[in-house]
Amino acid sequence: MKLTVLTSYEALSKHAATLVAAQIHAKPGSVLGLATGSTPVGLYAHLAAMHKSGALSLAGVTTFNLDEYEGLTAEHSQSYQAFMQQHLFGHVDLAPEKTHFPVGELVSTAYDDAIRQAGGIDLQILGIGGNGHIGFNEPGSSFDSRTRAVNLAARTIQDNSRFFAQASEVPHRAVTMGIATIMEARRILLMASGKQKAGAVAHALEGPVHERLPASILQRHSDVHVLIDEDAAAALKHL
Repeated sequence: MKLTVLTSYEALSKHAATLVAAQIHAKPGSVLGLATGSTPVGLYAHLAAMHKSGALSLAGVTTFNLDEYEGLTAEHSQSYQAFMQQHLFGHVDLAPEKTHFPVGELVSTAYDDAIRQAGGIDLQILGIGGNGHIGFNEPGSSFDSRTRAVNLAARTIQDNSRFFAQASEVPHRAVTMGIATIMEARRILLMASGKQKAGAVAHALEGPVHERLPASILQRHSDVHVLIDEDAAAALKHL
């Protein structure tokens, strides 16, 4: 596991974009696993800027998103399909038919099958929840889990309520890649920013590997690059 601590969220986002762009340049037909939420917004902005400047093409890239809320249509402003369109897909030359979400027919084992048929994920981008979840694999999720529908933890629902007009609108269920699915990616890029993530980051990187803290399983992956800012690194004991 490689750890890089950056001075700010902007520096974190720029460095992450450099790593993702390097992956695409090295393999224009890369398969990327994409995350949503506030953490990767800056990364996607930098990738869009690279494309606009002519420095990056995603024409050959295939993408699989980590998760999607149950019950929200693609047109809903808070769906992850809408999020990706707003922050990345609408600004680059990525072919719509090469983007995938765990919805409709691509739910459960069909999603994992589609990933395998695409050649497997070359680089999986991850954030981390305040309770240590990756994707929507909440504490207690089996390390052997595959893509499936899940109930969201109370903390996750509360954390995500800031994106909705009313707390009552936040979905309580989602479909997520499983932990075993995530771990099959050849490379993983884990990003975290802010003091509110410091505890989860410390437990994930330095604590015991346990299903109570899903992100801790990343300690067992052979190629993980962790990018965090100084606030998210605040609770680490071994830097």
